[in-house]
Amino acid sequence: MMPLTGAGRKAGMRAIVVGAGIGGLTAGLFLRRAGLAVRVFEAAREIRELGVGINVLPHATKELDKLGLLDSLVAAGVLTREVARFDSRGALMGAEPRGRFAGYNWPQVSIHRGRFQRILYDAARATLGAESILTGRRLMAFEARGDEVLVQFADHTGTALPPETADILIAADGIHSRARRILYPDEGQPAYSGIMMWRGVSRAKPFLTGSSMIAVGDAAQKFVSYPVTAQDADGRALINWICELPRPDMLAPEDWNRPGRIEDFYPHFTGWAFDWCDVPAIVRDAEGVFEFPMVDRDPLPRWSFGRVTLLGDAAHPMYPVGSNGASQAILDASALADALVAHADPVEALKAYETERLAATARTVHAHRERQFEQPATGSELEASNERFKKIVGFDVETVNRT
Repeated sequence: MMPLTGAGRKAGMRAIVVGAGIGGLTAGLFLRRAGLAVRVFEAAREIRELGVGINVLPHATKELDKLGLLDSLVAAGVLTREVARFDSRGALMGAEPRGRFAGYNWPQVSIHRGRFQRILYDAARATLGAESILTGRRLMAFEARGDEVLVQFADHTGTALPPETADILIAADGIHSRARRILYPDEGQPAYSGIMMWRGVSRAKPFLTGSSMIAVGDAAQKFVSYPVTAQDADGRALINWICELPRPDMLAPEDWNRPGRIEDFYPHFTGWAFDWCDVPAIVRDAEGVFEFPMVDRDPLPRWSFGRVTLLGDAAHPMYPVGSNGASQAILDASALADALVAHADPVEALKAYETERLAATARTVHAHRERQFEQPATGSELEASNERFKKIVGFDVETVNRT
């Protein structure tokens, strides 16, 4: 059980968190640690281990360490040793160490998204209580009522449920956030980059060091891959992979679990069988293929409206090119809890959280856009790009270890 620092100060304050993804569950854990009574409402009827792989960067594993979850994360994933970049012929352009191998005090962890969510879910059930995580609850509306927020949910059939009340409402309901649509009704759909991604996991022998992350190609055609489990007795592991191609005509509502067709992209990668990594074989051996358009949204002018605020992808969806989306949601959750401890007035606290995180995440959204379409021609250009990116998004070694 994690310590409830600040419990005396925030005793009795109630929070509703919408969304039981990585951001929502982490927010629930941090808010409980700060002493709030927390309930998490999830639209899905059950929490299942879905999705593919993600990376959790050192500035985020540092925050998870505060929750006592780092050991579980490391045990379920892989300590990323390096990121190696290759051109489309398979020639090495450069490699940079990552996590503890780069001098950070905390690791970078590659892990299956569903397994990570399960770790958070199990911790939330143990800490908040199973009765405080409610599934099959879709957010419909909310409104201020004096010093409370009145929140309306519906069940999976669309039937309205009795309203819920809390002192604050935290919307961590993803890129298609209902709360964000209520606050910004004229915003429209996410912006499509014109890049389609096909994702999967395959069981194969890891490449290079055995815990390397690789990126092959450029913005016109790219393959990214890394192991997300330890090797088994046969030396094989679960390998996450992503194939990217420009497909401006293929925009559809994004869903991590929408099946993709291997024939839409596989022919473009059949020649990428290198001595150190057989891309076609990894793709062919996939347990399943999922299709996902690369989208984001422009940064918002504000997230907090009285006793309501946004968090994670609901606040700042970004291209998944810097291994940073989940990490930024974790940073949001920690900053939100810190603000609620520092400010007695919840309205002031939510505004302070926004002040802490809004500009930083806006810079990160723009940095991810630039990084997706960068074309470094030499190893030195790549190294300079990597260092510039880490400083912009706040996970250079000096910043993480110092703060």
